[in-house]
Amino acid sequence: MKKKNIALITLCLWISGNLAAKEYHVSPQGSDADAGTLTQPFRTINRAAQLALPGDTVTVHEGVYREWVNPLYGGESNDKRILYRAAPGEKAELKGSEVITGWKSDKRAKGVWRAVVSNKMFGNYNPFNDELFGDWLWKPEGTTFHTGEVYLNDVSLYEAQNIEKVLHPDTIRTIRDPQGSTAFWYAEVGAEETTIYANFGAANPNKETVEITVRPTCFYPTREGLNYITFRGFHVSQAATQWAAPTAEQVGMVSTHWCKGWIIEENIIKNSRANGITLGKERGSGHNLDGTDKRLDGTHHYIEVIFNVLRHGWEKNQVGSHIVRNNTISDCEQTGICGSMGGAFSEIYGNNIYNILCKQQYGGAEMAGIKLHGAIDTYIHNNRIHKCGCYGLWLDWMAQGARVSSNLFYDNSWYDLFTEVQHGPIIVDNNILLSQSSVQENADGIAYVHNLFAGCFRGMDDERYVPYHLNHSTEIKGFKSIVHGDHRFYNNIFMGGKNNKAQYGLKGYQTASWPIFAEGNLFCNNAQPAKEGQGEVLSVTVPEIQIEETANEVYLILPDETNHLSEITTQPVDAARLGKARLSNYCFENPDGTPVNLGKDYFGKIRSGHFTTGPIQQINEKRIKVW
Repeated sequence: MKKKNIALITLCLWISGNLAAKEYHVSPQGSDADAGTLTQPFRTINRAAQLALPGDTVTVHEGVYREWVNPLYGGESNDKRILYRAAPGEKAELKGSEVITGWKSDKRAKGVWRAVVSNKMFGNYNPFNDELFGDWLWKPEGTTFHTGEVYLNDVSLYEAQNIEKVLHPDTIRTIRDPQGSTAFWYAEVGAEETTIYANFGAANPNKETVEITVRPTCFYPTREGLNYITFRGFHVSQAATQWAAPTAEQVGMVSTHWCKGWIIEENIIKNSRANGITLGKERGSGHNLDGTDKRLDGTHHYIEVIFNVLRHGWEKNQVGSHIVRNNTISDCEQTGICGSMGGAFSEIYGNNIYNILCKQQYGGAEMAGIKLHGAIDTYIHNNRIHKCGCYGLWLDWMAQGARVSSNLFYDNSWYDLFTEVQHGPIIVDNNILLSQSSVQENADGIAYVHNLFAGCFRGMDDERYVPYHLNHSTEIKGFKSIVHGDHRFYNNIFMGGKNNKAQYGLKGYQTASWPIFAEGNLFCNNAQPAKEGQGEVLSVTVPEIQIEETANEVYLILPDETNHLSEITTQPVDAARLGKARLSNYCFENPDGTPVNLGKDYFGKIRSGHFTTGPIQQINEKRIKVW
């Protein structure tokens, strides 16, 4: 009888909990004074975000929403989330900008127009008066850039340093505009009004769509610890995001705020002044300390921040464990995805990231398609990262237990992958890296397995003392400088290249301080092993592998000579063969402590029988779809 009563009570609680869950609807035709139902929707997403409780859904219908969504509540668990979603089959645009009309022609120069905007539009934040600032941001001497942007038909113009550069611009050639551009803007901010001058060339801004950034973000809770939020299916763009150093509060267009368990999926995220998605640090543990406190250098400032963050709850049951998947992220001038410590224990996959740092008016030490600090046990796989004017993927400090697998990198200006001051164990497997520079690392304890490296490979020591951790934990075990070595290179292809000054293959490890373990590698062209007997050296010259892009797909175009890539027989790689990272003394394993399985190739096919080098188990065609 008691068991029946307990079952009945449990059933009633389950039913009541599910009946209590609500769905709020939002539409441009709605009103925030309405009930938020399908027939009486709210006008703004933020109205629903002040009401949505664990288990609730906010469904946003087709239209443009110019607002900062600042949720008041988070979910309770993975099974009781708050879901924000675009209505299925509908285009919901969330923008940090406003449309500007009433442009007046400036008679001083052809193609130049001006608009006067009341500062009331900006509220207490005017991005045209907000200097782009942060630790490790580098700008040409004498220049000042702002978080404001001007867009003509969803394409951002370039910021000029003075009105003369708008009236008489020099042609600027960048990765985004290799043929050159004269589309500049400049703003004068007064007490009541902001005047924006813009060179639109042959376009008439009164007949086109011109927008300016107004808000610092699009979806970001000002409260910390709002866990288990899902953000799905939106078009997010045009926010005046600030530079996000690892020592600062990190706010992108879509941003977690020191919380756990978000899912950010199937969105199109485009046109951010700095960052697209941030999984990063909060402000209380330090905000741009290197630029404001000169008593220490940058390394020691960040070490202090790490301890501050640990005291502020940086542990697996409170922070991280996010999923970022199947998003398209482009045209951001710092990162597509970044995060300092808040992205630990996360999974990032299926994202198409491109056109990062492509205007290149400023730079720094924090730019990449994906840039993460403290990516402990983070799994980054099956992403396409290309056309970045910087690194493709940059793992900086404390990526112990991370795995980088089956990603496609190409046409990135710097290195496809940079692992900076890492102690391992870290696994890099089954990736295709086709840029002119493949890997830069000052790390120890990394396993490179079944990758294709088409560019140069640079390894080096580092004198900075940086932390390593207890296994699968944020808790610090010790500190050590980087010693060159303790890497495993198994079954990789090194294509070599044409730059006589570059290091191809493992040539740079010939003087490594710690051992290099290498077997089953294929060295083509002028690529070289670390020492004799550590791989097959192919004497034939193999032409470059080409990329073919269609609207939604990517193909590898292989020359005839690549028949050799399938001729080398190798041995399987498992956890036992990888052993332990020397410094931490931990195995190369999954985050749950089980042995890692490297028995699948780039496509997820099980390797069996004739094991070959590189990420693709069997190459039977000259044109292979890789995305």
